[in-house]
Amino acid sequence: MVSSSQKIRYNSVFPIPNPPMQAPESVDFKHVNYLWDDGAVAGMSPVERLVYRSNCLGADQRITNTGGGNTSSKALETDPLTGQEADVLWVKGSGGDLRTSSAGNFASLYMDKLLGLRQVYAAAPEKGPKTPAEDAMVGYFPHCTFNLNPRASSIDTPLHGFLPARHVDHMHPNSVISIAASKRSKELSQEIFGGEVGWVPWLRPGFELGLLMQREVEANPALKGLVMSQHGLINWADDDKACYDLTLTLIEKAARYIEERDKGEQTFGGQKVAPMADADRDALLVELLPWLRGRVTHRGERLIGTVQTDATIQRFVNSNDAPRLAELGTSCPDHFLRTKIKPLYVDWNPASEDTAALKAKLEAGLAKYRDDYAAYYEACKHANSPAMRNPNPSVVLIPGVGMIAWGKNKSESRVTAEFYNCAVEVMRGAEAIDEYIALPQQEAFDIEYWLLEEAKLQRMPPEKEFARKVVLIVGAGNGIGKEAAHRLAAEGAHIICADLSAEAAQATADELTAKYGQGIGVAGSGVSGCGPAIGLGVNITDRESIRQLLATSVLAYGGIDSLLVTAGVFLPPDREGKLSDDAWRLTFEVNVHGAYNIADELKQLFADQGLNGSVVLTTSVNAVVSKKGSVAYDTSKAAANHLVRELAVEMSPLVRVNGVAPATVVQGSTMFPRDRVIASLVKYEIPFEESGSDDDLRGKLAEFYAQRTLTKKPITPADQAEAMYFMLSDRSSKTTGQVLSVDGGLHEAFLR
Repeated sequence: MVSSSQKIRYNSVFPIPNPPMQAPESVDFKHVNYLWDDGAVAGMSPVERLVYRSNCLGADQRITNTGGGNTSSKALETDPLTGQEADVLWVKGSGGDLRTSSAGNFASLYMDKLLGLRQVYAAAPEKGPKTPAEDAMVGYFPHCTFNLNPRASSIDTPLHGFLPARHVDHMHPNSVISIAASKRSKELSQEIFGGEVGWVPWLRPGFELGLLMQREVEANPALKGLVMSQHGLINWADDDKACYDLTLTLIEKAARYIEERDKGEQTFGGQKVAPMADADRDALLVELLPWLRGRVTHRGERLIGTVQTDATIQRFVNSNDAPRLAELGTSCPDHFLRTKIKPLYVDWNPASEDTAALKAKLEAGLAKYRDDYAAYYEACKHANSPAMRNPNPSVVLIPGVGMIAWGKNKSESRVTAEFYNCAVEVMRGAEAIDEYIALPQQEAFDIEYWLLEEAKLQRMPPEKEFARKVVLIVGAGNGIGKEAAHRLAAEGAHIICADLSAEAAQATADELTAKYGQGIGVAGSGVSGCGPAIGLGVNITDRESIRQLLATSVLAYGGIDSLLVTAGVFLPPDREGKLSDDAWRLTFEVNVHGAYNIADELKQLFADQGLNGSVVLTTSVNAVVSKKGSVAYDTSKAAANHLVRELAVEMSPLVRVNGVAPATVVQGSTMFPRDRVIASLVKYEIPFEESGSDDDLRGKLAEFYAQRTLTKKPITPADQAEAMYFMLSDRSSKTTGQVLSVDGGLHEAFLR
């Protein structure tokens, strides 16, 4: 027999069909998408079928949240050492997301070794829930690994291994968590599911919970699943399709039970505050977000925002019950690991209060939230607990406006928003059928500050240099700006690609998103947003265009940390060496006035954030070299050099302003269309073929310019991007008002 691990493609994610497929005859699914396709799984190995099942389940946010839930299959494999058949548990490992999981996301363990750990645990002198002995069992999982699989096993492994069925699904559907987070959770489970699904009290995932589930099934072999109080649903079958069908059937049954008792317009006690008009709301958010971002920053750890203002979240934040339910906090551990134990709800009414009142209430609310969080930490901490983390909220709820979620990057803030949406749906369901209850604070703390979770955080690679930062690049559509966008994105920056050509800006943003990913989450969750980059059009000679750019950027990320201007224009004189007044005017409008406009418009945003910022303007070594044929361009760049120094004074001490002065960069520059390249070749009497390609002609001209420098090498966009990266970064944190020449050593440009 060939091992599944030898047959599967470890990086594959199976395509998921669009619903509907052939669902079980007894169920007409309304609240979940049935995606199983018998034809798609024909011929698959057991592990490939597990990946397919997992992708189908993870594709529907109503079944499980991003990164949540796990699936498993027990398969007979060939032991690579003995050649004998071995029973192996394949289970989703630590980390990863079911929707996008490939075979490489699944751990594999010898079943006999995993079951043998029960005797190891039984021999421990002091054992029980949340004891060091229980946590120590995770360290034994690597000793059970089949076929040297590098994927680390998750803490949920015993839940799957100790249940006798061949296939197990553990999901976090909002409908079942609504039952699990209800005051009468056990009674409701019996009422809704009858005897086929049991119930277990809250217990932190791990060895003890696995043993508890094993005992429940031994006591009642007819069980097909268990409602896990405050947590979710686990169910099983000896056929993988039957397991998938059962998962969807149970979720559907719970959702229908809730739907029949939904309170309609009286959900959450009915509306208390009317939503703001869209334009007024967005204007408020543009003013508020940078200010708020500065206040939730803790010890220099900036956060990226995601805003949700749709009808679903407004129904909650605008309701009479929102203050009570928000204060109770979330119930499911998967939720509050992202959302914290509770959000910050601001008791503000846009119909009778202004923005100043909102900021005052936010200031007071943030202070109280930090005090409450510190008290929660002090009351619940253990002798070996990790140090207290950022005490600011990761979710802020504002009546009439919506929700603002914060995270270390855009992906995380979107998932935080998604998770609080799940929490809201859980509260809606629980309040419809009973009374919502939250997890006790001590239990919440023990999950949030669990040493095993802390160890997982410590194993993560260090953050990149521009992580948590948002960089606006004007001129990102091509040439130096595009190169700089790629250089900074590689260091973790979120990039706002701006250009006079919106299409060129979007093309660069698309390149970055394709390379660095949209991030996990949001599929079907109702949370809209962007990824690591956005593309926007802007005319920097028009203040209103700049304001629109900044507003869109703030709504996308919550703020801006750095500005890089690479946009510029070179207008050559006519054949008689003359330049029109309009050309003179446009040259200065773009190269000087435009750079000033956008820096000036950003001043208030930087001040509101209160966070150190950095601005880099692209000037030119032509600013200090007098020559014929480019008088308007050269003098505009001389003015830009002094603009750097003036802005450095004006924007200090919060913002550093520097310049980078390239020599002639031919490669990838829109300032060197074919006609200008040919004109320059003719001017300098450089031999060329009229039929030559654009790249060949540019190469000849670039080599000519290179030979005029001390280093004798062409100047490339990458050379400029590296200097810009340095000037924008904290590596130059004590440098401001300076212009760095990147010209290959053009001695004519040496300062006199």
